[in-house]
Order: sequence, then structure tokens, then C-alpha cells
Amino acid sequence: MDERWIKRFHPAPEAPARVILLPHAGGAASAYFKLSAALHPALDAHAVQYPGRQERRHEPPLTDVRLLAAGIADALPDDGRPTLLFGHSMGAVIAFELALLLERRGTAPHALIASGRRAPSTRSDEWVHRRDAAGVAAELRRLSGTDPVFLQDPELFEMVLPALRADYRAAETYRCAADAAVGCPLVVFVGDDDPQITVEEAHAWRRNTTGDFDLRVFPGGHFYLDDQVAELTDALTALSG
Repeated sequence: MDERWIKRFHPAPEAPARVILLPHAGGAASAYFKLSAALHPALDAHAVQYPGRQERRHEPPLTDVRLLAAGIADALPDDGRPTLLFGHSMGAVIAFELALLLERRGTAPHALIASGRRAPSTRSDEWVHRRDAAGVAAELRRLSGTDPVFLQDPELFEMVLPALRADYRAAETYRCAADAAVGCPLVVFVGDDDPQITVEEAHAWRRNTTGDFDLRVFPGGHFYLDDQVAELTDALTALSG
């Protein structure tokens, strides 16, 4: 396992299944620290660390969803246990491409959980990656997923801006075929007050699997998962069975 890509904050090697946690745009593996602790010991949580942040800050960030998926796939050995893929926001489309890649390699995931993101075959004119620093900060404030103190510190914000732009570029330029579909079960999680995606838009993921499909709505906005750790833990644990 390539520890540059995969962080195991609370290893659970005896757990019957593992879950791969893919962060949102601008996010790091540490965004899942609290969820990882809650999942232990029922699930072995593997949090993904994209290039260009935290201890990988000296690596150039990637601007292509498929390159990110390929890097994760190469870093993640098949250990024989059922694997859940959970991706939030940008992480949802990376998880989708990762699932497609793993299926082609013969190591299909047990289930794909896409959170807080429109279906990959849908189109939207979003160009946050082309905005100036103030414009990017305004988008983060709109989604309420970033500490306001962090946004008010110009030096800190300037440090993470390259990775943020790269992530938004990857997410906003990503396209896939209208009929692209995984074979595994696909579950969509969404907050009932998410400004990025409506419950109706979340239903469009149905076309992206030939397996079972389900949609679950949680109280909250785009970052509902920060306040729904217990509920999210129960849902992921149930899906691993």
C-alpha cells in the first residue's frame, strides 16, 4: 500500500470490510479523521490523500479526475476484503472513475457511495477554478465547509489555493460518456439543504449503474456529513454487509 495516497488513522485489519474515503475539492485525508474513528472497528477506513496538500504539498496537484483515480487504484492493493468506495463532492466522481477502473482490473468494489455531487453524466457551467482568490473564497463560504478563520488568513489561503484550483479544474472539466455505468450497487447520499445539488438531481445517478440503486437524504447542507457522523457510520456499516 502506498502511504502517500492512503492514510489509515485507525487501522482495523480484523474488520470484515474496508472503506476508501475520497475527499472533496480542497480536502485532505484528515477531513475523514472523525469518521474514521467512528467506523472503527467495524470498518477499516482508508482515507485518500491527493497530491498537493499537507505532507504532499510539494507535489504538483493533479487536474484530471481519471489521473487521480488511477493513482489511487495503483496505491490500493487488493486485500481480499469487500471494498466500499465513498466519495464526497469531487470525491464522488473520482470514486466513480475508480470503481470503473477496479472493475476493469477484476477487483470490483462491493458498493459505490456518491455523496453531495450531481451524476457524472450531467453538465453544469461551473468555472470556480478560473476565479481570482476572492472568488474561490466566496465559493467556499457559500458551501459552508471551511473554517472562516482560515479564509480570513491570506497567507494560509495562498498556500492552499493551487491545490484548490487544481481540484476545481478536475471536477469542473470532468466529462464521461452518457452511458458510463458501474456494475456494483450505487448509493447516493445528499443533504436536504445542499446548495450544490437537489434531491432530484441526485436521482440522475441511477443511469450510472447496472446494479442496485438507492438514494438517502440526510439533514444538512453540502457538508451534512460533518454533523451526521453517527448516521453516516451506521449507513456505511450496513452497506458493507
